[in-house]
Amino acid sequence: MTEQSKIERGNSQRDAKSTSLFERADAAFGLDSIGPSAVPRNLPKAKVTAPRPKVAPTAPVAATHSFASHTSAAPAIEPGPSPVAEAAVDATPSLPPVVLCGPRMEIDREYLVEADLIVPENPVTGLLEEFRIVKRELLADARASDDDDARRILICSPLPGEGKTYCATNLAIALAAERDVEVVLVDADMINPSITRRLGVEAGAGLMDALADKTLKPEELVSPTDIDGLFILPAGTSSASDAEYLTSARTQQVLDRLTRNAPNRFIIFDTPPALAASPAAELAAHVGQAVLVVRADETSRASLDDARQLLSACPDIKLLLNAAQFSPSGRRFGDYGAREE
Repeated sequence: MTEQSKIERGNSQRDAKSTSLFERADAAFGLDSIGPSAVPRNLPKAKVTAPRPKVAPTAPVAATHSFASHTSAAPAIEPGPSPVAEAAVDATPSLPPVVLCGPRMEIDREYLVEADLIVPENPVTGLLEEFRIVKRELLADARASDDDDARRILICSPLPGEGKTYCATNLAIALAAERDVEVVLVDADMINPSITRRLGVEAGAGLMDALADKTLKPEELVSPTDIDGLFILPAGTSSASDAEYLTSARTQQVLDRLTRNAPNRFIIFDTPPALAASPAAELAAHVGQAVLVVRADETSRASLDDARQLLSACPDIKLLLNAAQFSPSGRRFGDYGAREE
């Protein structure tokens, strides 16, 4: 193998070694004219501007006012979310409930007496005491729940003639006697509306009108009465599409509007018999409690089971025995009073 260190190099080789590849290419091919033009030497020097320091954006005065007086000498800090501003966003003010502002109704007390209903101004009777017991259980269950549905109570019966309208009206009057409670008695029996007739008041636009016409405000159809705390919502204009209106999203919207932010407002629905028409089963999905009225010695067990099945969308179904003449405990309200010795 030949040692490269001993090989003699000529002057041309030494000269080639001392020049770069680009210089040799320039000598062989004349590359001076190729490439960008030479930069003139007499150009003015560019002014170099120092970069401006970053300044932290100013936080909103309302959100940082409490901190400004204590941190004025502190270095600028990149702002983050203000806890005060976040609290202001999260603390959404609670809206007041809608005001029930329909035309005022005067309930004829003679109609109450003729229909054997509770008369608020009269002395306490056995009938009032019975419905006080019923309302206590409904009130307790409603107040134990945070759900608005628990304050919507459906009154129904399996078949006609078992006293569901009688019980719904008495229950509404007894419940309205509670302090700071509002009760809306809704005539949801579009087939045979009778609430207004029993109370001796004029029927007008009501529930079905609010469901059919989205421009109507339901609170303007709910009428205050001269019984403190009692309001009436008539059945309204019935049509062949009543069942479809009750199953629409509009029903939930109307009921939510009447009960939202009103923890002391109850809605009592008087519906058609469950085995005679569909509205009871359709409204059962919008209430939290249902009272199934059965008549003693008349309602069959089969009818009761069928009605309960139709109302199964309601999570809490209670049974009210109407026109019972016998009490196993011997309880009899109305016998107790002041006696002469």
